[in-house]
Amino acid sequence: MTRRVVVTGVGLVSAVGVGTEETWQNLLAGKSGVAPITHFDTTGFSATIAAEVKGFDPLQYVEKKDLKKMGLFIQFALAASQFAMEQAQLKLTPQLADRTGVYIGSGIGGFDVIEREHTALMHGGPRKISPFFIPAAIVNLAAGFVSIRWGAKGPNSATCTACSSSTHAVGDSFKLIQRCAADAMICGGAEAAITPMGVGGFAAMRALSTHNHEPAKASRPFDRDRDGFVIGEGAGILILEELGSALKRGAPILAEVVGYGMSGDAFHITAPAEDADGAVRVMQNTLADANILPEQVGYINAHGTSTPYNDRMETLAIKKVFGTHAAKLPVSSTKSMTGHLLGGAGGLEAGITVLALRDQILPPTINLENPDPECDLDYVPNQSRRAPLEYAMSNSFGFGGTNAALLFKRYQG
Repeated sequence: MTRRVVVTGVGLVSAVGVGTEETWQNLLAGKSGVAPITHFDTTGFSATIAAEVKGFDPLQYVEKKDLKKMGLFIQFALAASQFAMEQAQLKLTPQLADRTGVYIGSGIGGFDVIEREHTALMHGGPRKISPFFIPAAIVNLAAGFVSIRWGAKGPNSATCTACSSSTHAVGDSFKLIQRCAADAMICGGAEAAITPMGVGGFAAMRALSTHNHEPAKASRPFDRDRDGFVIGEGAGILILEELGSALKRGAPILAEVVGYGMSGDAFHITAPAEDADGAVRVMQNTLADANILPEQVGYINAHGTSTPYNDRMETLAIKKVFGTHAAKLPVSSTKSMTGHLLGGAGGLEAGITVLALRDQILPPTINLENPDPECDLDYVPNQSRRAPLEYAMSNSFGFGGTNAALLFKRYQG
């Protein structure tokens, strides 16, 4: 018999809130987290806006002596893991520790640290490079620091699959528990790439919105006037547990994980396939893994980046997978408010999808004022909406044609 896996905690750090419930309530209110960049001087940059985390005090989650050992993405992961562990009421006893793992993805890791240490090298030579440079920057140290913080001694890993990173991390964790390699996993993703190289690099690709004069309206998925994504930062961490273990300790159960799919486009390094083949197959694989019919899905948290190609492709994919059901299937992009967290997006959005199931309410796609004729689904425009939900999906698509999707079910015992 396949082991059932449930979500007992969600920890969110985003541009609309430091903390799970603050983020969730601001999303339901349709609040944008996009504003002028404050992390660095944007003179000369074509994109001068981003979805920065505001009011984040790392000293609430990290000891001062340890701050120099970790990039900002690690700090976000530690904060989000704390929120998730507190919600799950999970304390790792020696018996639980060996069976609890950590799996946290990031698309880029410590870009802030890499840039800082490169400047130190250029100005002062190799002796000025910090001995903490490497552990502060590499992708898997988010999982490393989180495991040390909580004493989690089970499977420890990290994905780096572009914008699918943390959806892969959650899905892989689901499978680890299913096959009895762990009983609980602290999983998700974190990103902090709002740096000169991060913004400059995506701007050079012409991937970023340059709607600088109205930051709050810049991220506009599925809208005819969308002109690129808005880079965001933060973290989303979930606590997954085997159902029996969660019930035994009286854990709060927020939702059940029932499906996970992966696929590859084998098409282009940055562009999605025009026929949406990879996105179609990843959703089909997820439904097959859960053994449910397409018409049973009641909501999709879309990848929905606000780029011309992605939104059109994802809409086409949903129509191909869900057929006539697509016309009445609510789909929303919370990136309209949080910006695009790159490798951290899937963790944040998986958490949001779980909360939608918990509260039976759909977060909106804001800034949808002039719908693109080719994007003609129900995108929950501009206002949250109550809806009876049994199953909800979260999609992520990454550069290199790497795709991942998760399916969650309302938990009813």
